Amino acid sequence: MKLTRLGGTDLQVSRICLGTMNWGEQNSESEAQAQLDYAVGQGINFIDTAELYPVPQRAETYGRTEEIIGRWLRARRNREQVVLATKICGRADWVPWIRGSRRRLDRANIQKAVDCSLKRLKTDYIDLYQLHWPDRDTNYFGKLGYTPGDDGEAVPIEETLCVLRDFVRIGKIRHVGVCNETPWGVMTALAAAARLGLPRLESIQNPYSLLNRTFEIGLAEIAHREQVGLLAYSPLGFGVLSGKYTGGTRPAGARLTLFDRFRRYLTPAGEAATLAYVALARRHGMEPAQLALAFVNSRPFLTSTIIGASRVEQLADNIASIDRTLSAEVLAEIEGIHQRHPNPCP
Repeated sequence: MKLTRLGGTDLQVSRICLGTMNWGEQNSESEAQAQLDYAVGQGINFIDTAELYPVPQRAETYGRTEEIIGRWLRARRNREQVVLATKICGRADWVPWIRGSRRRLDRANIQKAVDCSLKRLKTDYIDLYQLHWPDRDTNYFGKLGYTPGDDGEAVPIEETLCVLRDFVRIGKIRHVGVCNETPWGVMTALAAAARLGLPRLESIQNPYSLLNRTFEIGLAEIAHREQVGLLAYSPLGFGVLSGKYTGGTRPAGARLTLFDRFRRYLTPAGEAATLAYVALARRHGMEPAQLALAFVNSRPFLTSTIIGASRVEQLADNIASIDRTLSAEVLAEIEGIHQRHPNPCP
């Protein structure tokens, strides 16, 4: 397994990160533990989760994924061998069961979220603590255009970083990252950290795949020059780029078969682009998923590709993508498809 330095830290994380958002909903605890055991056996040391998980989120399952990981860590006694990342849920009116009626990235919320995550994960510290989405009103989760909104209740980035600094000082958090962030948000946080001696962002977790390369437009240069590496989520577009949903196929037990709400990568434009990438992969004797993951793995601004799977066999295939190198010919053909189908599923 290839390792990459996490931002400016002394942590070396696996180029493949094990994503966990299905655990406790689509996957049982025994299935999740089997995935963890297999992944660690293959050299993966980086695990990403969130207090919000599993997804689709429900009050009845809130925190279950962290609990599953915590029981595994305690049973295996391998906490020091794992780089553990989790996230705090921010401003949202669609998860009323999380910390009552006012979810903000302020001291009260961060205090409770950190302590509850530590308890569920059965650990004394979190290696990478991430803000799941911005507290302010901006464009993320597939929204491209920016429309100024009401930021009256938004917690300033500086204030959030000041709170996180206190948790770094007492050892509950080692490093800080963001998710679903914009160029303005990343640079504002970096400037505040430099000016006030606050924790520096070490990573940004945003969507990135053959169907969504919008990260390249404003964030890739920041990731490269500022050492805020990308943790790429949805590198297979919820499995769409594996080709298993083409032609209206809905395999039994697959995520998009079970959960109708995940339609982001099944637009007509997305399906047209997917067909082109699937055909390219098969023309060169590759599985479509291997092509899609190998492309993400090869990006110079990447720290780690977050993969998720419902079965260990699927996980094994995805991890094996780390050994796949795409030829100059294949990369050129990918760029040709991208020019014809630019970012169909942001």
